[in-house]
Amino acid sequence: MDKTKLKKTPFRVAVIDIGTYSTRITVAQVEDKTFKILHEEGHITALGRGVKQTKKLSNEAIEETLKVLKKYKKLCEEYKVDTILVLGTEALRVAQNREDFEKKLQKLGFKLKVISPEEEGKYAYLGAYYAVKPKGKICVIDQGGGSTEYIFGQGTNIEKVISLPFGIVNLTERFIKSDPPKKEEIKALINYLDKEISKVKDHVDTLVGLGGTITTLVALEYNIYPYDPKKINGKVLTKEQIKKWFDKLSNLTVDERKKIPQIEDKRAEAIIPGIAIFWRTLEIFNKNKIVVSDWSVKQGAIIANYLTL
Repeated sequence: MDKTKLKKTPFRVAVIDIGTYSTRITVAQVEDKTFKILHEEGHITALGRGVKQTKKLSNEAIEETLKVLKKYKKLCEEYKVDTILVLGTEALRVAQNREDFEKKLQKLGFKLKVISPEEEGKYAYLGAYYAVKPKGKICVIDQGGGSTEYIFGQGTNIEKVISLPFGIVNLTERFIKSDPPKKEEIKALINYLDKEISKVKDHVDTLVGLGGTITTLVALEYNIYPYDPKKINGKVLTKEQIKKWFDKLSNLTVDERKKIPQIEDKRAEAIIPGIAIFWRTLEIFNKNKIVVSDWSVKQGAIIANYLTL
């Protein structure tokens, strides 16, 4: 949506992010240079499960995602939104049966926009920057279900976006075969991540993490329950804290992880590779801490598309 098409403010916008692992919505009221969040919600739908192997979205995953999207359509009606932006990421970039999914979305009145890794990275960076205002040279790590973006910049200027081909869905499918994972599975996962993350290593002043894994870690470390975005935004995690939770949770079964209030049932299945991504990034970038942002792609899309910057 071209921001010039909505000149009168205030107006209401909904951004729906259909990710590889979760499907989330932000409803906001936009007024020139600012916006106010009216409602946020997210559900783990795992649309991208098996996509790396089969190149297709499964019928089960499609139906699960559509069920959530029907709920979001009602939300948009309740909030009387003026425009809806529906974004698709890695799973929808690679799925050969994407058109079938798009047709089902059209029946709901949604028009899907599949964004490139570069655009996804831009939105993630803007969302994180406006949320936590990091200083100096920045690397924002947007860890998703099917890909992980490393976005480098300073202030609001983005210098480069590098998308690595791993996320919590495909890493879990590839490396975690046992419950709890065996030592050799963990070792293979770490070796793979170290090799991949080393390709993007650069000098930065501040690391910023976003995504469901690292916000869950903040909730665990700071004992935040129920989830509260205001208590998550801007919190700092050290490398030692992240490693502590990695060791603790990788020694538990999925069922044992599910009993921890801060961990959603479906996230319990895939959280280990997610934690590993951040732990190994801190190790390879020679950093001891990371700032956490609750804002990501959805809020960044609002900033990029609808604010008068």
